[in-house]
Amino acid sequence: MAKLFEPFTIKETTFKNRIVMAPMCMYQSDQEDGQVTDWHRIHYPTRAVGGVGLIITEATAVQPQGRISSRDLGIWDDTHIEGQSEIVRLMKQSGAKTGIQLAHAGRKATVDGDIYSASALAFDDSYKLPKEMSSDDIEETIEAFKLGAIRAKKAGFDVIELHGAHGYLLNQFLSPLTNHRTDEYGGSAENRYRLLRKVIDEVNTVWDGPLFVRISAHDYSEGGMTADQYVEMCQWMKQQGVDLVDVSSGAVVPARIPVFPGYQVAFAETIKKDTPIATGAVGLITSPLHAEEILQNERADMVFLARELLRDPYWAYTAAKQLNVEITAPEPYKRGWL
Repeated sequence: MAKLFEPFTIKETTFKNRIVMAPMCMYQSDQEDGQVTDWHRIHYPTRAVGGVGLIITEATAVQPQGRISSRDLGIWDDTHIEGQSEIVRLMKQSGAKTGIQLAHAGRKATVDGDIYSASALAFDDSYKLPKEMSSDDIEETIEAFKLGAIRAKKAGFDVIELHGAHGYLLNQFLSPLTNHRTDEYGGSAENRYRLLRKVIDEVNTVWDGPLFVRISAHDYSEGGMTADQYVEMCQWMKQQGVDLVDVSSGAVVPARIPVFPGYQVAFAETIKKDTPIATGAVGLITSPLHAEEILQNERADMVFLARELLRDPYWAYTAAKQLNVEITAPEPYKRGWL
């Protein structure tokens, strides 16, 4: 059996394979109210029919001012639970486990009104200047993540991922490039980690399922974070009960990023071996053989695919053929795999 198709268990949740659909913004909440639409009802279950073991839906805002765009999904209100529950039900019908990425865009939000960040620094000239978060703002946001987790549990998700990457709010606190605070949330690594620590602690009071955190393991800028520096923070995450670190990179500040197939895998390998903790590898992974190599060489525990699953929702069946693995297709599709 190829390792890509070996089951993987975290806590009491067993994923049928190691293939994960990474969160990707869809910008299809066309009423700008954070609600699920027909697009989501079709898009996500299609990847479940396609054999993906875990589907993590797009960055889902815990506060309306924390949306990346006004057309993002939301989980800031109880009215969002019904739609989220529906896509969970549809995905699970085809054997996929389901995850939600709880997110706050911070200074990279592109919505009307005030936006907030660790410090009053704009991402670049095309973004608004954020307000530095007050202690009250921070406490409200921590509570919003907790309430988002409560709603995610009510909707039936199997996994929660906290979005601490790509230059969004939690990442803005973690990186010294974007966190110039002089209070208890700025300065030392321990202080910069404090917001994420509190979010994890609060989520853990209401959530007992698998908990992932996505990080940007390299800032690609002088004075920024590297994978080696993140090891300490990942050790803290492990102590707090985080089960897996989803290792991405970049986007906290404008920077030139050297991009090639698997360009972030080495970061996942560093975090996995030096923390140690389970990791997910992501970054232009398109080939089944490449995915298998990552797992066989214990560079990561799960493989996260993004754009490749936009191009080919049935990538898992292609991978099974290439790796000489027999997997069970839905009954109506079996004739296509004989």
